[in-house]
Amino acid sequence: MEIIKDFLTNLFSSRIRVVSVAMIIFATVLVSRLFYLQIINGSEYQDNYNLKLEKTETIPATRGNIYDRNGNLLAYNELVYAVTIQDNGTYSSKKERSESLNKEIGRIVTNLEKNGDKIDNNFGIFIDSSGQYQFLSSGNALQRFRADVFGRNSIDDLEYNEKLGFDEATATADQIIDYLQGDKVYNISQDYSKKLRYEIMIVRYNMGQNSYQKYISTVIASDVSDESVAFIKENINELTGVDVEQKSLRRYVDSEYFAHIIGYTGQISTSEYKELSASDDSVETTDVVGKSGIEKYMNDYLSGTKGYETIYVDSVGNTIAEGEYKASESGNDVYLSIDMDLQKAAYILLEQEIAGILYSKIQNIKESNINSSSDVVVPIYDVYYSLIKNGLIDINAFYDTNASETEKAVLAAYQSKEKEVLATLKAQLKSNNEVVYKDLPEEYQAYSTYIVTKLKSLGVFDSNAIDTSSDVQTSWTSEEMAVNKYLTYAIEQNWIDITKYESEAKYADTEELYNDLIDYTLDYLSTDNGFERLVYKYLLLDDGITGNQLCLILYEQGILSKDDEDYSALSSGQITAFDFMKKKIKSLEITPGQLALDPCSGSTVMLDTKTGEILAMVTYPGYDNNKLANSVDADYYAYLTNSAANPLYNYATQQRTAPGSTFKIVSSTAGLAEGVITTSSEITDLGQFTKVSNNPKCWIYPSNHGSINVSEAIRDSCNYFFYEVGWRLSGGDGAYDDVTGINKITEYASLFGLDETTGVEIEENSPHIATEYPVMAAIGQSDNNFTTVGLARYATAIASRGTVYNLTLLDSVRDSDGNVLKEYKPSVRNQVDVLNSAEWDAVHYGMRMVCESLSSFNGFSVEVAGKTGTAQQVSNRPNHALFIGFAPYNNPEVSIATRIAYGYTSHNAAEVSKDILAYYFGVTETEDILNGEANIVSNSENEFTD
Repeated sequence: MEIIKDFLTNLFSSRIRVVSVAMIIFATVLVSRLFYLQIINGSEYQDNYNLKLEKTETIPATRGNIYDRNGNLLAYNELVYAVTIQDNGTYSSKKERSESLNKEIGRIVTNLEKNGDKIDNNFGIFIDSSGQYQFLSSGNALQRFRADVFGRNSIDDLEYNEKLGFDEATATADQIIDYLQGDKVYNISQDYSKKLRYEIMIVRYNMGQNSYQKYISTVIASDVSDESVAFIKENINELTGVDVEQKSLRRYVDSEYFAHIIGYTGQISTSEYKELSASDDSVETTDVVGKSGIEKYMNDYLSGTKGYETIYVDSVGNTIAEGEYKASESGNDVYLSIDMDLQKAAYILLEQEIAGILYSKIQNIKESNINSSSDVVVPIYDVYYSLIKNGLIDINAFYDTNASETEKAVLAAYQSKEKEVLATLKAQLKSNNEVVYKDLPEEYQAYSTYIVTKLKSLGVFDSNAIDTSSDVQTSWTSEEMAVNKYLTYAIEQNWIDITKYESEAKYADTEELYNDLIDYTLDYLSTDNGFERLVYKYLLLDDGITGNQLCLILYEQGILSKDDEDYSALSSGQITAFDFMKKKIKSLEITPGQLALDPCSGSTVMLDTKTGEILAMVTYPGYDNNKLANSVDADYYAYLTNSAANPLYNYATQQRTAPGSTFKIVSSTAGLAEGVITTSSEITDLGQFTKVSNNPKCWIYPSNHGSINVSEAIRDSCNYFFYEVGWRLSGGDGAYDDVTGINKITEYASLFGLDETTGVEIEENSPHIATEYPVMAAIGQSDNNFTTVGLARYATAIASRGTVYNLTLLDSVRDSDGNVLKEYKPSVRNQVDVLNSAEWDAVHYGMRMVCESLSSFNGFSVEVAGKTGTAQQVSNRPNHALFIGFAPYNNPEVSIATRIAYGYTSHNAAEVSKDILAYYFGVTETEDILNGEANIVSNSENEFTD
């Protein structure tokens, strides 16, 4: 014990020895603990560490289908493979991250394109066929895109960016591309081709949209080939964050016929995400939502409920365990009231009729002189030019290295013409030029007007600043001033915003500012598509290029098939370009919608008169919503938005025109109900109505209809009779008052539902009942304006003797097992109960006599009652053609309203309405009316000029 005691005494007597012992003890404990943790229980702790990397993935819900009333499929989903990427790499710097991501994305995109696949592209800028950047949209949508690019919450937040050196609100497509591809954002190397730089930028931009949501994959490309799937799988270990996933794409059946009703889906926009995520935290930036039509209106029913899955991954993202799982719930199916077969037939019949009208009006001339709407013809040179103007021929493709000899020849002629025009304009716009506008050649008047209009659209010329009372402005509008003098004056009056074209602030006199403006303008015109098309117009009229060349290009650009025997005939001169174009229009190989000449649009709506259900609602021209759903086809969308036929516009629910004489049923009802006429009382048509200051004439003037009652007035569409009704409703002789008359007309038009929208679930413009001139309003003129669907509801009310419905396009919502969850039926809005049975009989009989008097209905086995209408909008274009009706006459089943915009005569609208009724009732062989050819249309005027 003494030995141990002495040892301990000596040990603790030295501080160094004490510290050394303590260190040895601590080291022993530490080594023991490390041995325990790493050797004995190492694998367990490693597993526990890995399990802490938790990842929750959303399981998208399958979108519900859309069917017609008979269960025919209209919209469905297709599972495809998609290449996706997550930004889960580790990088030492922002520069390294950009270089690595860009290289990886470039490699993927290159291999995808080798396999015939392409990236998903919903970006707001596209590369046109000439290699130029163009905006995909315009207006508010374009400003929203700019706000997204520059990270602004609202378009109101767009501002002049000092660092970038331009105004974000007016940033050009090139400026946005340079900004995103530059070293401040995605830092994409110039070593890549222009196209690949653009595609890498799109993928990076899409990844950026998801950057604030963890574990969200960005789709690079959808519906990829097996070869692309194989490439990704084979290189999965080299591609950071890249995978192949299954994705559901939206598909539409017979899209052209139903696009305006069904609409389409697309990835949620920034503004939609902000709005929806505020009340629903399950909303993600990758969600697909309805963008228009029924897809948008019924989105909550169709979209279903997402599921989720919790998984545990290792440090490189490999799944090592699964956690909580909740399956998604499929969306419900939506059934429409529309009959698919009837809808398709009505569309085809409408196109055939419009093509027939156009075909009948084409003449082998360069230009026409128009004195009135009834004189309008279509010069064949307008047809040739429309191939370029409306984008059927891609003039940018002329610049391709693989352009055909014909395309090269046309391009060479254009370049020579453009050089000449720009030189002439430069001389014309010199400050000392004194030639006033009206003395310029017609071609250069067109260029001058284009220049001033373009400067206004660019914001260089402030339209709001113009003093319309100034002598200079008066001289300009009366064509008594030279263009250069007008622009110089505009600079002096500060109507011109010089900051739009001066690159830097400087002191300059008016002449110098004017010269800079002209340099800016001519430079802009040299790359402007609209100006390019205008030059092509006069190149064609000057025979610098020929119709034959343009017709051949239709084949060379794949619009028509070279297998066609007409190709060789056209090439060899055996058929003229005039005869060729008429033949192709006749066969509908080239359609009115593609040419966008009058007429090129129309609409028709058919209702069940007993229930108010919409059986067909057609708008022409249609479009392929498959090319807008999922990922937007930029070239196709650009074509749609630039087409003068405006295919995206729903002519059935949005177009409003005067109803013409179809409105005379309202006037008849008002006159009978107010007692200013009876079913038997007669009014003598004197030809010209002299009780109001404008002395309007009956359409038959200088002849007249004699003494007629209301039924006969409807039959004859006698303007004089209804002028007198309008006069009497306004108080009549000695008590006439405009306000009184308008109030009466408004009262009875409202009874027929013409004062408000019909209730359909898609975009619909509000109608407008006349607010002035009751005498003219009584024949459907003044400022009456109604949609086709509104007129169809009106026709249904007439057919049913007064039942006005609130309309719906929907039939029901059902779950995936077919169980009905919700039913939709038209509801009764009101009853027109102001007429007795005899008065309704008189109105119906008048409408029956209309159809008996129309050659279209000669020998038609179904008795139809109807009313024609012709409405003039402008004097240098054809009149609108309208028809409303119902059948059978004695026991109505269906009603119909048809409008052909700029369709010349109401006879044409009646003709196609009869064909649609023939299809519905099955009284004509389908192949006889759905023959795929333009109808034979009379070149004569209406039986009634109404």
